[in-house]
Amino acid sequence: MTDDLTPVIAASTRWLLAAYPAPGGALSRALAEAQARQAVTLAATLCYPTGLDVQLLHLLAPSGSHGLDRLRGGEPPSGDAAWRTWVDETVVSWAACLLADPALAARAVRRVLAVSEHHATAGLHRLTSPGERDAEATPLLRHPDLVEHIAGLHRPRLMEALSLDGADLA
Repeated sequence: MTDDLTPVIAASTRWLLAAYPAPGGALSRALAEAQARQAVTLAATLCYPTGLDVQLLHLLAPSGSHGLDRLRGGEPPSGDAAWRTWVDETVVSWAACLLADPALAARAVRRVLAVSEHHATAGLHRLTSPGERDAEATPLLRHPDLVEHIAGLHRPRLMEALSLDGADLA
């Protein structure tokens, strides 16, 4: 059994980018994809910190995008369903929280370093310290009010996962 998060990361990133598209231009789309992928990777690593957690995910399957699609106000195009089965609602919700709050994302990086077997925290600067061009590429994806209905779904569990039994991560 695999302990690879790649399918969940790819599908959840794709869902976020479809729900909150970047403004026109190849550079904006590439920067938005990099930021979304970083947020989803960090969220997936937090949500499934051990190889056993990932194996259980593969055994039980992620939640799929159905609930998220309904929240976004529509059904996905027909024939576009295969990748959507790998979308994980919790991972997408946590990624939306991280995208909307770079300080929270930096806190999540510190938490992953403390507890995860994966340590997928290298090169997350676009997520934790977005530059001006990064922000211009993600006006919808990083807007706290626009992502709130997705971010709020599982925010309490994220906040719980970021605590270190009273230790301060800030």
